[in-house]
Amino acid sequence: MVDTSNAPATRETPWPVAVMSEKIAAWIERLGMVWIEGEVTQWQLRGGHVYGKLKDLTQDATVSFTVWRSVTQKLTSEFAQGDRVIALVKPNFWVKGGSLTVQVFELSHVGLGELLERLERLRRQLQQEGLFDASRKKPLPFLPGRIGLVTGRDSDAEKDVIRNATLRWPGVQFKVHYSAVQGDRAAAEVAAGIEALDQDPSIDVIIVARGGGDFQNLLPFSDERVVRAASAATTPLVSAIGHEADRPLLDEVADLRASTPTDAAKRVVPDVGEELAGLDQARARMSSRLGQYLQHETDRLSQLRGRPVLANPNRLIDERAEDLVRWIARGTELADRSVEDRAVSLAETRARLNALSPRATLERGYAIAQLADGEVLRDPEQAAAGSEIKLSLAGGKLAARAE
Repeated sequence: MVDTSNAPATRETPWPVAVMSEKIAAWIERLGMVWIEGEVTQWQLRGGHVYGKLKDLTQDATVSFTVWRSVTQKLTSEFAQGDRVIALVKPNFWVKGGSLTVQVFELSHVGLGELLERLERLRRQLQQEGLFDASRKKPLPFLPGRIGLVTGRDSDAEKDVIRNATLRWPGVQFKVHYSAVQGDRAAAEVAAGIEALDQDPSIDVIIVARGGGDFQNLLPFSDERVVRAASAATTPLVSAIGHEADRPLLDEVADLRASTPTDAAKRVVPDVGEELAGLDQARARMSSRLGQYLQHETDRLSQLRGRPVLANPNRLIDERAEDLVRWIARGTELADRSVEDRAVSLAETRARLNALSPRATLERGYAIAQLADGEVLRDPEQAAAGSEIKLSLAGGKLAARAE
């Protein structure tokens, strides 16, 4: 067989398929490692290895890839179908099968996937800090006198909030802080708006509103500056971004999440018609209850007035008057008898005292002799000759001298 591997391929001397395949493999081998970007359309894990396909982001082009176990063990993120990635690969052409595959040495998210990964890390961090806890949620005031609104200038969100809130309660007032709601300036301006309204003591509740949008347009409302400004606010805050599929982090930290700006207006401001109807119902219930109570008391008074004691009130007084007179007479009789008994007892006691009194003895002619120092003389020898003696008689006292 003639060696045609180095000869140019012609109609007369064509290359064998193997020669062409080997030349393609050699050329691809010289390419070395390259960085490529694409969307993962297939991701299958078998025996620790990953086999998948990577599709071009704009054109209809797909390449198979392999991630060996030694590389998968070093990956720091999770990957799945639909992820946008960048990869450091080495192309390989399989001569026997005539297929091109790439061996992946490094793999990471990019673009939207990278943003989602970063947002997920921030979400976990804020959740660990407790910023999403239900215990931190502040209740909204029943009827806010003034509402702070952070939104875009001349936006539909601003019109929806103000129109619906005014329809529900015409007296409600607004203070609007305009800010960019998408783009590079949005996060800083929204955070500044929240802080400014929170410092205003006249603001009872803050609404951050935007009329929906795609994921990337809503990224400012997941910015850490906005989320931390909302969590630090002492004024109740309502998030009304209006996007159900992709909830920004502001929804998680807000005291209340509204599905749309219109929903925010309805949940922040009570409906004046409903409240007036409620007042009318309460007034009717109170009137009915009061009427029932008055009728019950009227019937009870009628029953009381029909009783004999109230039909002739003087009868009760007359009966009690007779008893009172009888008890007064009895009390007087007992009091007089007690006085007489005490007078007799007193006279007897006085007589006994007089009989036992030394004065009575003196009145019978006796005398009491005392020395000068007051000592009573009971024996003549107690008094020395010439000593002074006091004599106590019934009529008075005399001085004497012992002889």
